[in-house]
Amino acid sequence: MLSEHIGFSVWTLWSVLVLFMGPEYGLTPADKFLLTSMVTLVGAAVRVPYTFAVAVFGGRNWTIVSASLLLIPTVAAFVVMEPGTSFTTFLLVGLLTGVGGGNFASSMTNINAFFPLREKGWALGLNAGGGNIGVPVIQLVALAVIGAGGGPRVLLGIYIPLVVLAAVLAALFMDNLENVRNDTGAVGDAAKDRHTWIMALLYIGTFGSFIGYSFAFGQVLQNEFGRTPLQAAYVTFVGPLLGSLIRPVGGRLADRYGGARITLYTFVAMGAATAVLVVASVQRSLALFTAAFVALFVLSGLGNGSTYKMIPGIFQAKALARGLRGEAAAAYGRRLSGASMGLIGAVGALGGVGINLAFRQSFLSYGSGTGAFVAFLAFYAVAFAVTWAVYLRRPLAQAPADPTAGAKPQLSHAEV
Repeated sequence: MLSEHIGFSVWTLWSVLVLFMGPEYGLTPADKFLLTSMVTLVGAAVRVPYTFAVAVFGGRNWTIVSASLLLIPTVAAFVVMEPGTSFTTFLLVGLLTGVGGGNFASSMTNINAFFPLREKGWALGLNAGGGNIGVPVIQLVALAVIGAGGGPRVLLGIYIPLVVLAAVLAALFMDNLENVRNDTGAVGDAAKDRHTWIMALLYIGTFGSFIGYSFAFGQVLQNEFGRTPLQAAYVTFVGPLLGSLIRPVGGRLADRYGGARITLYTFVAMGAATAVLVVASVQRSLALFTAAFVALFVLSGLGNGSTYKMIPGIFQAKALARGLRGEAAAAYGRRLSGASMGLIGAVGALGGVGINLAFRQSFLSYGSGTGAFVAFLAFYAVAFAVTWAVYLRRPLAQAPADPTAGAKPQLSHAEV
């Protein structure tokens, strides 16, 4: 969890560094949005191999390696972070920080093997929330550094020893799980299952929103409302902090009421908050804009917890529909849900790329983020419709009264 936490901080490092980069750096707002988009893209891509690295190398071994890899982007950023550095150099160094996004995938795969289905929502939500909170923590540290008159190298100097600490603690206190084995066939089976891609779409709406807004919030405040770096830093950490803290609550609610129901209501509320953002953006109301944006963070965190709870529930339901019971059903569910998590996490994180590219185009075309918010509103409407149509439209399947009747098991996801 600590390694994942610092990984998130390093992954979102450039959402903070761009606040330090004034006119003397020679970067336009479009350059900064492109930079954060590419960082998000790399973080999404590495989630796939990180998912399977736990089974190949062992949870302890891979955590040591993945934590140590975080030294490369932090040290590189420390070296190049000064006016006069070319945009290409900043972009290349920024791409290196994407490795921090992979820590989430390996950590979640590891946690998934430890808990029964009835507890997975809380366990996965708690683990993910502890990782996600790395986003507001680095923003809070940046606020303290800016407020004290420090520069970006001070911030980087704080995180370099923390990366070393995470690797050392993993080496001293973690263990490799003997019963976790890589199953490349499970990857293929998960990729062929339509629910993997449906859940990836929903995860774009929840986690993609969270990570995309985390990168973009400060830049939007600067470019649309003329906030200074210090003024933006005072606000930007609040949304990611609340969104991270509430993620385990989303998992817990999903355990109790069903992940699909919580996800559905979350998309309704996210659509409403986005509509308020459109109004606030048009009216240039900073107070309303900030309140609605923070609410959107909270809702995305809630949806993060509920969507990840849905994944093992879906494959458990498929196991029961195949006639499996007991440990056979649990093993089937673990096999496919573990494999699918890497794919879903990678595709979901691509939502952050889309959000930053949408903001870039919106500011280029209209001089504000309004156009991007309208596009996000349309996406949440699609996600709502898909959640309802696939996971809630059909009633619960009823077991046949006569067990000898030979009725084919029905696949139902109403309680997922």
